[in-house]
Amino acid sequence: MSLPRLSYRPARLAFLALVPLLAAGCATGPQANPDDPLEPMNRVVFKVNDKLDEYVAKPVAKGYKAVTPQPVRTAVTNFYSNIADVGNFANNLLQGKGVEAAESLMRVAINSVLGIGGLIDIATPAGLQKHSQDFGLTLGTWGVPSGPYLVLPVFGPSSFRDGVGLYVNFWFDPTTYAEPAVRNSLYGMNVVDVRTNLLGATDLLSLAALDKYAFVRDAYVQRRRYLLEGGGGKLPDYGEDDEADGAAMPSQAPAPASAPATAPAVPAAPASGAPQQ
Repeated sequence: MSLPRLSYRPARLAFLALVPLLAAGCATGPQANPDDPLEPMNRVVFKVNDKLDEYVAKPVAKGYKAVTPQPVRTAVTNFYSNIADVGNFANNLLQGKGVEAAESLMRVAINSVLGIGGLIDIATPAGLQKHSQDFGLTLGTWGVPSGPYLVLPVFGPSSFRDGVGLYVNFWFDPTTYAEPAVRNSLYGMNVVDVRTNLLGATDLLSLAALDKYAFVRDAYVQRRRYLLEGGGGKLPDYGEDDEADGAAMPSQAPAPASAPATAPAVPAAPASGAPQQ
């Protein structure tokens, strides 16, 4: 693979940016919470991510929502959800979940053909449920421990295991193999779409969390444990009437973390730390 093509891999850039920060985080490890040994470094990255979200991602998402009709936004969400089902098929298959893998593959086939390239979700009303998975969960199913909690630049909450999974997920994404200009446009639009659908979640987070970093960390760890134990992946309803369209959310794009309604409750006051799996 040529060097210019590598420059289009956001995950690799994130990992390269983390190298010096990891060293700094480990150096301050003795002062960190034992359940979050990289907390000093993680808080710095979290703060940078939060500012990028506040001044770039959130305004763009609000602008997109203001100028784009709801049916168009639903179609865009469905399109990326259909693409994500390719990765869901691969990960369910790798986890030995034959039924879920078959349903994911059928969803791709039905929505791609009858749903006009995935713009319309035909599969869900037909009774084919979405089985969201990623390679981080696949590694967890294989017995790979999560490792320390880790906040990735731009991508946000993760862990050592989920960071590796994030990289592999890019190879499961069909858009990865598109021409660079097309791939980058699709990736950027996915980020905007996901951020728009999570506007209610982050507004709730700002109101609920005394310490946003600890709140997001604890919610992320609990959610990943819940999904690894076989829980569902539905996002909560934040009461936005125009968002209640039933469209499935894409599972692979980076987005601010929030606690799912179906997951174990996250305490209103963040705990001092959440043990990793």
